[in-house]
Amino acid sequence: MESLAALPILSALAQESRLAIFRLLVKAGPDGKAAGDIARKLKTAASTMSAQLLVLANAGLVHARRDGRSIIYAVDFGKMSALLLFLTEDCCGGRAEICAPLASVANKCCPPAKGVRHEAPASSRRR
Repeated sequence: MESLAALPILSALAQESRLAIFRLLVKAGPDGKAAGDIARKLKTAASTMSAQLLVLANAGLVHARRDGRSIIYAVDFGKMSALLLFLTEDCCGGRAEICAPLASVANKCCPPAKGVRHEAPASSRRR
């Protein structure tokens, strides 16, 4: 990801309620959550929720699908991963211990496939 691609994503997250929506959807996982459920959980008016979800969708952070009468929103985990990699790709100037908490969190939420280890980016590993 390039800086110009990251800016609209970071801009979309740089607002309290949109960040709360995004974090709620991350917790919901790939199945996502209905817009009405998100609004109720965050005690937000439906019209406000709709506008906030539109900003997140326009930034490519979430996508919507219809399920009967509901619109289900889910995080685009590929886009989220690309942003996180962009933000941390040159992490810590070779001091891997600084980035260790990131690897720890990644291993807790997303256990690596058998025989694969999550590691700090090459630029942050000790040489």
